[in-house]
Amino acid sequence: MSDHSNDHYFTRAKQSIPGGVNSPVRAYGSVGGTPRFLVGARGPHVIDAEGREYVDLVASWGPAILGHAHPEVVRAVQEAAARGLSFGASTPGETELAELVRERVTVGDAHPIGKIRMVSTGTEATMTAIRLARGYTGRDLLVKFAGHYHGHSDSLLAEAGSGVATLSLPGSAGITAETAAQTLVVPYNDLDAVRAVFDEHGPRIAAVIVEAASANMGVLPPVRGFNRGLSEITKRHGALLIVDEVLTGFRVGPAGWWGLEAAQVVPDGAGWEPDLVTFGKVIGGGLPLAALGGRAEVMDFLAPLGPVYQAGTLSGNPVAVAAGIATLRLATPEVYAKLDSLADQLSAEVSSALSAEGVAHTVQRAGSLFSFAFTDTTPVDYDDMRAQDTWRYPPFFHAMLDAGVSLPPSVYEAWFVTAAHDEAAVSRIVDALPAAARAAAAATA
Repeated sequence: MSDHSNDHYFTRAKQSIPGGVNSPVRAYGSVGGTPRFLVGARGPHVIDAEGREYVDLVASWGPAILGHAHPEVVRAVQEAAARGLSFGASTPGETELAELVRERVTVGDAHPIGKIRMVSTGTEATMTAIRLARGYTGRDLLVKFAGHYHGHSDSLLAEAGSGVATLSLPGSAGITAETAAQTLVVPYNDLDAVRAVFDEHGPRIAAVIVEAASANMGVLPPVRGFNRGLSEITKRHGALLIVDEVLTGFRVGPAGWWGLEAAQVVPDGAGWEPDLVTFGKVIGGGLPLAALGGRAEVMDFLAPLGPVYQAGTLSGNPVAVAAGIATLRLATPEVYAKLDSLADQLSAEVSSALSAEGVAHTVQRAGSLFSFAFTDTTPVDYDDMRAQDTWRYPPFFHAMLDAGVSLPPSVYEAWFVTAAHDEAAVSRIVDALPAAARAAAAATA
């Protein structure tokens, strides 16, 4: 075994790191085989430890919106690092980034982001948003949706109980039943289920948390009017609506998925605003940075102004902030137009290849995010996504990988394009599709 092979690095990693990875999806558990250990990336490509180059459709799970190692972003990071890696004190860049986010998340007269608190991870952002909602409302229960992922804090790793309005069960070892019971899990895209939960538990519900457009069970957009309906229900009952834009924020448009709905790009989506929003990925340009924002009167419940405590020594890290500012300033309307065009082209090419081999599938889209469900019935919730022929994805994935195209190593993850994907990169993807589609067609459960 070569000392520079992926197998070598995986074997070595497993001796010191649980499972050999620092985030479970990297272990290739859903697709099998040896994960690729990456040592470099530039533009639309990543390079593994063996020196092999792949066209990348993971994009660091979203933040590489401009492509990997964009020169201007790298330059901003280098200049910030030269001034000091961290200070544990406030910096002007934090305010500049906060102002930039507030400016971007605006459609017409709608300005849902009054104030922002920066943190280091999406998990920390959602965890803080929930604590803030509970502190602001004085209530204890949370509503989330089956199949939605908001990070790994205890109250969010809950699974549905036996009925729509029942309290939930622990979704991971190490989470107490008492903690899980503070979360109610209901089917996605089902406003009647949400109404039923509020009919039974309304006075105790602090907030509903929802992915702006689902992208963690495969891409699954909200049905027409769903997010607006959530806003109406929560307002009626005095609860807050927390919209998780960690994956969609600044990725599907300058104001995220909410911006598409507010601009009526999404039918029947206009006319609502979130109380709290969580951001990650793009906001830090690929470095560890996330944030929560929302109505000023709610955000002011955070310490030091209010009674809800949250702190982070490295929050608003100056190097990460510099990467975020550079990335957002470079994410122009032309960039978003290219992402949409690429997503249109590639999703159509994949669908055509699968159809040519008689593989049942649906194309799942939310802005420029896309994925494929191996079913001929359009999914609307998590149960539908789990009912697909998931076993067709591993051979499809490995055929693409063998051809030099890196896809997300799970059928339940979104595909991401970047503004750096040029004709050569797209051609390489398209050329790999016929063999991959044949592999999917030949797969057996």
